[in-house]
Amino acid sequence: MIDSKTIGARLTYLRGEKSREEVAKAVGASERAIQSYEIGDRIPRDEMKVKLARYFGHTIEEIFFAENVHFE
Repeated sequence: MIDSKTIGARLTYLRGEKSREEVAKAVGASERAIQSYEIGDRIPRDEMKVKLARYFGHTIEEIFFAENVHFE
């Protein structure tokens, strides 16, 4: 698995111009949780990984595990 900072950077990139509040409401998380994921303090639990992947239209593998995927 890739490190939490890389996952955070991917989530931040995928969020784009959307607010953390918008993403949090869509996936059933708090804004603080989304922030923690994005800065690499926490990695989402499996249930949240599924919700985030669906929301952003990518696979769980692409966002959380693949080392050779670059969203930028």
